[in-house]
Amino acid sequence: MDLIARTGRHRQRYDEHFRLVAGLKQSVENRGGDWSNRLEVLMISSPNRHDLVFPKGGWETDESVCEAACREALEEAGVKGIISETILGIWEFRSKSRENSCNLEGVCRGYMFAMEVTEELEWWPEQSCHQRRWVDVRESMQLCRYEWMREALDACIRFLSSRNAALSTTKCVDNAIDAYSSSMVKLEVSYVP
Repeated sequence: MDLIARTGRHRQRYDEHFRLVAGLKQSVENRGGDWSNRLEVLMISSPNRHDLVFPKGGWETDESVCEAACREALEEAGVKGIISETILGIWEFRSKSRENSCNLEGVCRGYMFAMEVTEELEWWPEQSCHQRRWVDVRESMQLCRYEWMREALDACIRFLSSRNAALSTTKCVDNAIDAYSSSMVKLEVSYVP
């Protein structure tokens, strides 16, 4: 079954002048069984730049914020996993294409979540634009281009520490991944209450 990335902004959510985005700024995998000793963070390459970022993107009108975060992780990084419904935080920032602009255009409000990655796909919709890279937390902090990204990563680390890194599972099905395809893709995602 083909997965197709959503494009365009005709379904994009806005709050006043802010474009609403959702993401798994900290896609986290437990590689080795002990969160405190071996925490790795998934970052992706950024198109047309040489830096790494966390998966995120537009929150659209036909999906919840958690569904948007899961869809973006699948489209940009080719991963599925267990997501926490607890929002790590909300950050306001400028999109990279408008970061030097003085007007209100290009401002975003991002809702970020933690995810324990359970599956890495061999192929994903935006694979030609984004390559994934697992890095340890210290390196990830150094690679974050913006302060809000470091703050989001720090919030994820605090969240995982407070939860003892145990993301309990409650199954739900995300039907919002592929609104443009004739066959709906179902992504099994687990939410933490």
